[in-house]
Amino acid sequence: MARQERAIRTRRAILEAAGAVFDEHGYTSATIAMVLERAAVTKGALYFHFPSKESLAQAVLDEQVPLGAVPQQPCKLQEIIDTTFVVGHRLLGSALLRGGVRLTVDQCAPPGVDHTGPFLRWAEHLAGLMRQAGERGELLPTVEPRDTAELLVGTFAGIQLMSRALTGRADLGHRISVLWGHVLPGIAVPGLLLGLDTRPDRGARVLAGMSTGTPGRGGQE
Repeated sequence: MARQERAIRTRRAILEAAGAVFDEHGYTSATIAMVLERAAVTKGALYFHFPSKESLAQAVLDEQVPLGAVPQQPCKLQEIIDTTFVVGHRLLGSALLRGGVRLTVDQCAPPGVDHTGPFLRWAEHLAGLMRQAGERGELLPTVEPRDTAELLVGTFAGIQLMSRALTGRADLGHRISVLWGHVLPGIAVPGLLLGLDTRPDRGARVLAGMSTGTPGRGGQE
């Protein structure tokens, strides 16, 4: 059991280090030596978990969607909103998530690294929540869940890149709030709009609630 726990910790340390290296240098310039130095592990330990640079990059990419997990909400639109804010806030502190995001938009990644996967998984995840929102009467009848989900994924990718370039993502919460201010009137039933929480600090408050076991329910709490 102790050996298994050490292996889990070592794998996580390697992933965190790889995320930081890929974020800072991109796929092409990142090296295994950089990851080894950052993780402070042996080459044997790294290759035990990840046999190649490509497999390491793929593992970093695969961590994205789990890092966007949020508590379930009675209002599924609020749950979708919370997902975007939590990912945005976690980008400030998680090198692993930042590395995965950079790999997703890095067109220099080789064919063996599926950087399309996160786009597709995010779209499928949000489309599922959109379908639930529609079933609960939260959406206008003209909304097509998959199209709207893909619009959100693509728009989020763009605004986080812009935020990274201009402010190191310091203003990402504000940009996500502006995004929802424009999107929600076109997809949500009017009676729901005032109860949805899209304030810029929503991500920080959701994460704080998750750590204490008392996640916010949305609205103007």
